Amino acid sequence: MSGLAGTASGISVPSDRWDAAAAHDLDGVEALVYRSNLLGADRSVANQGGGNTSAKGTVVDHAGREQRVLWVKGSGTDLATIGPAGFAALRLDEIEPLQERSAMDDATMVDYLLRCALEPSQPRPSIETLLHAFIAAPHVDHTHPDSVIALTSSPDGRALAEEEFDGEIVWLDYERPGFGMSKHVSELLAANPSARAVLMEKHGLVTWGDTSAEAYRTTLEFVRRAAETINRHGSGRFGLGGQATVELGEDESVALLARVLPVLRGALLRDGEGVVLEVDRSPEAVAFASSRRASTVSQVGAPCPDHLINTKHKPLAVDFDPSTHGADELAAALRSGVDAYADWYRDYYSSNVDAETSQFPIDPTGPRVTLIPGVGIVTSGSDAARARFARDLYHRAIVVEDAAEAIGGFRSLGEHEAFAIEYWPLERYKLAQAPPKGELSGRVAVITGGASGIGRAAARLLASRGAHVVVADLNGDGARDVAEELVAAHGARRATAVEVDVTSEDAVGEMIRKSVLEYGGLDILVASAGLATSAAVTETTLDDWERSYAVLARGYFLAAREAFRVLVEQGSGGSIVFVGSKNALVAGSNAAAYSSAKAAALHLGRCLAEEGGPHGIRVNTVNPDAVIQGSSIWSSDWKAERASTYGVTEEELQSYYQGRTKLGVAVLPEDVAEAIAFLAGPRSNKSTGNVVNVDGGVTAAYPR
Repeated sequence: MSGLAGTASGISVPSDRWDAAAAHDLDGVEALVYRSNLLGADRSVANQGGGNTSAKGTVVDHAGREQRVLWVKGSGTDLATIGPAGFAALRLDEIEPLQERSAMDDATMVDYLLRCALEPSQPRPSIETLLHAFIAAPHVDHTHPDSVIALTSSPDGRALAEEEFDGEIVWLDYERPGFGMSKHVSELLAANPSARAVLMEKHGLVTWGDTSAEAYRTTLEFVRRAAETINRHGSGRFGLGGQATVELGEDESVALLARVLPVLRGALLRDGEGVVLEVDRSPEAVAFASSRRASTVSQVGAPCPDHLINTKHKPLAVDFDPSTHGADELAAALRSGVDAYADWYRDYYSSNVDAETSQFPIDPTGPRVTLIPGVGIVTSGSDAARARFARDLYHRAIVVEDAAEAIGGFRSLGEHEAFAIEYWPLERYKLAQAPPKGELSGRVAVITGGASGIGRAAARLLASRGAHVVVADLNGDGARDVAEELVAAHGARRATAVEVDVTSEDAVGEMIRKSVLEYGGLDILVASAGLATSAAVTETTLDDWERSYAVLARGYFLAAREAFRVLVEQGSGGSIVFVGSKNALVAGSNAAAYSSAKAAALHLGRCLAEEGGPHGIRVNTVNPDAVIQGSSIWSSDWKAERASTYGVTEEELQSYYQGRTKLGVAVLPEDVAEAIAFLAGPRSNKSTGNVVNVDGGVTAAYPR
């Protein structure tokens, strides 16, 4: 159980997942993969991306020589998903003599271990490789279990551990990983040959075995016994003093969050980098944020060094009581809270930066975790994956802090120790393994008409450049198909679908509200929803006229108005791109409703550019022409009607349009998407009120 009000009976005990039949025929690195995946499957045992495992064995190298090797987890991999390629194989005979050295700095250690590699293309070995090498057992696990971290983070933890384990463990006072820590562990074990595990203060657990199964079950044994010790001694004291503020219901919380998330996101955007938020309304998150002691205990620090890069040393605990305050008060508390947090973080950096860490510029200064009493927890990251990573890690922090408090108090690393981990070159190496950020990384784009044609092409291109995309369309199934395609290509939460009728004020408001709740706000609106009718004015019905203006003028106005409201609240600018038409500039026969509605939208864009400028909100229009491929408009009667107007067949229409352009080209949805992406992104950040034609060169449409 997760250790707060409602689940206040204590800390969880892990299940034994070992399947002897599944493991029977596994050997070497394959057996190591199996054990590692089992450990990683339980996040109360192994944090996402954290911990490391190893095995020792014998292989034949490329020259036919028998080599003793250490397989050890590669840096930046995750135990839950690691495969054989995620492990580094190192020549053990070259590593073991390092135990005779008295000291070794990190850079020298890393360089030495790289030279011990069996394969030149294998991953860089774990920071804690020497810990595994210096323990003689064939199979070694280093994990970060909730129960062990809680026990070793309490002032009474060592005494409780020695009482429970009575000679079966050695205790290691906190040390930053590296050669010194690894050598110290080997010396402690040499002096205590009966020890079966190492408890590392404020860090984790090291266990081992003669077989992979023994190592796995020893890990689970010590995790279980630590949990049982905590549950006995902490009984009746879990829950951080119980509930201090009323917990809002789902509807009240959602309404409040829809109002204030843009405020929080806007405050975080001041550092100039994209930010995505994730709301955690789980019972554990709400109970923790609403508890009596969370605002104090959470400020002690992160419970595990592995958390620091993703959650920072501490969260922002907002001063808010939902029983007496509303959205305006919470918005003000978030603004002032982020400002105060940024002041602290800048001081934290300047007070601790040194020759080793000065090579790394200061991270964005805002919090990555925000506690809102009565509501829950909001995490942030440079993209959705990072925001979720912070959320998942903070769930571990909730359990650890509650359990440690229950047995006497929670202690963390001091700020200097925390900074030494957060900006440690060996930890920063993990971040450097991430793919380069796109120019729209951490930005949120809402695209109406996103299920087909130009809207779909824009969604694909913006997502490829790092944006998180809300695919909105009257065709809900089509929108969901596009969103699923983007998630498959770019990762979880990189896109979401919203079914919307852009002519409905309520529906457009709900579209923007869902975007805010999903990602925290928005940065880009692409208004691409469309339809077309073609008829002589004498044959144009009032319904056709009204429908054209409803979609192409009212629909653009409603989407822009709602986007403006969020962008102004965020206070960080933004970009709105209207997808217009050559017809907005060029009069033509048999399209009065369509063409005049497009002209209205074009002038609306210019008016909005005037209003948006003081807020940093840019509004531009892209005018395509004759984009037939992939368009739902051209699949309707419009194609036949336009062919009839020009006296050609439907099959000849594409060639007709291509022939009338000065460049002699056909315009595709992807061509228009390139112009949209330019206007949506930072390369056009000094352009507003503009019209960009993507029509192959139609003389009559040249802007004057």
